[in-house]
Amino acid sequence: MPLFDLADDELRSYRSASTEPEDFDAFWSKTLQEAREHDLDARFEPVDTGLTTVQVYDVTFAGFGGHPVKGWLTLPAGTQEPLPLVVEFVGYGGGRGLPHEHLLWASTGRAHFIMDTRGQGSAWGGGGGTADPVGGAPSYPGFMTRGIDAPENYYYRRVFTDAVRAVEAARSHPLTDAARTVAIGGSQGGGITIAVGGLVPDLAGIAPDVPFLCDFPRAAVLTDRHPYREIGLFLKTHRGRSKDVLSTLAYFDGVHFASRGSAPALFSAALEDQTCPPSTVFAAFNAWAHEEKEIEVYDFNDHEGGGPYQEAAKLRWLRSYA
Repeated sequence: MPLFDLADDELRSYRSASTEPEDFDAFWSKTLQEAREHDLDARFEPVDTGLTTVQVYDVTFAGFGGHPVKGWLTLPAGTQEPLPLVVEFVGYGGGRGLPHEHLLWASTGRAHFIMDTRGQGSAWGGGGGTADPVGGAPSYPGFMTRGIDAPENYYYRRVFTDAVRAVEAARSHPLTDAARTVAIGGSQGGGITIAVGGLVPDLAGIAPDVPFLCDFPRAAVLTDRHPYREIGLFLKTHRGRSKDVLSTLAYFDGVHFASRGSAPALFSAALEDQTCPPSTVFAAFNAWAHEEKEIEVYDFNDHEGGGPYQEAAKLRWLRSYA
C-alpha cells in the first residue's frame, strides 16, 4: 500500500476536529468513583507454568461494576524487592493469552502485568477468560458500536475503567513499585494505554504503539478497514445517527485523554497503516500534554508498525523511566 495519508510536515502539525464534551472530566470522575465503590479484591494465585526463570500469578480483580477481570502478573524468579512495573493492554480481539506468550518484560528485571480485555480473547493468541456481563442496544458485530447509544452504556467505558483498576491491582502487589509504573500496548492496547495515561496522574511513562481509538471523526471516514469500519457499517443501517454516534465516541477519543497526559510518552506510527491511520495517531501524539514525548515513525510499514524494532526502542526508552 503506498502512502495514503497526510505528508510528514502535515502529520506533525495536525490537530483533530474531535470536539471535547464539556463534562468529559466529570463523566470520567464519576465513572471511576463508582468503580472504586467496589472493593478492588485483587487476588494473586501462583501458577505452575513449567517456566523456571519467572514466577507467574493468575490475577483476578474487580473492574467496572465490580465485575471480575483477569490478568497475569509475571515476576523474575526469586524476586524479593519491589520492581519497576510494566502494565500492558492487548490488541483488538485478543486476550491475556498464556503466560509463556509474555516473557519480554520480566526478562528485563521488571514486573509485568497484562490485562485481559472483557468480552474479547477469541480472535487470536492464547485466548481470554473475562466476560462482559453488560448488555446493550443493537450494534454491529464487533465491539466498536456496543452500547453506542449513550456514553454511559458504551463498551469502552467498561474497558477503560477496567484498565485503570488493572493499574491499581498490579500496584497493590508487594513486589511492584508503584512509583515506577509504565503503561504500554499496541493498537487497541495503545488506545487503552493513552486513556490510562489521561486518567492515572502519577505514571512514570506510557508507550502506545500504532494506537487505535483516536480521532474518531477522521478515522471513521478515512479507512475502510475494521475495526473503525464497524462504525460506518452501523451508520449505514442506522441512518441519520452520525451526530449522536460521534457525540458518544468523543468521551472515549484518545485525543482528549492525551490532552491530560502527565507522563513522558513514546508513541509509534506507521505511514502505510490503514487500520490505525498515521494522522489519527499523530492527532493523539500532538495533543499529548507532557513535554517529554517522542514518536517513532515507520515509513513503509502497515499496522505491524515497528514490530521487534519498536520493542527495541521501548527497551532503550524505558531505562530512563522504570
